[in-house]
Amino acid sequence: MIPFLLMIVDIIGFLLWALSVVIVIQAILSWLVAFNVINLYNEFVRSVWQALDVITRPIYRPIRKIMPDFGALDLSPLVALLIIYVLSNFVLPTIKAQLAASMF
Repeated sequence: MIPFLLMIVDIIGFLLWALSVVIVIQAILSWLVAFNVINLYNEFVRSVWQALDVITRPIYRPIRKIMPDFGALDLSPLVALLIIYVLSNFVLPTIKAQLAASMF
């Protein structure tokens, strides 16, 4: 049972890493669209934009409800990355160490 839980913790760590990559790509893409480097008239860019928006919107929504409105400056990706960092580097290793200690 414990090795299964360790595997689940590793999978959660990988999913958090993948989510952080998606958030960074979405943030860079939003900057490129905002500064008119690329536009959403391109079908491929629009489909990537919509896919990333569908993935990140449920993550940003609770953060945006808590944070004050800064106008055009959106800090929710930064807060989401900070939460992912804390989960990946502090919470998951602690859980993994506890599970490994209970194995012996």
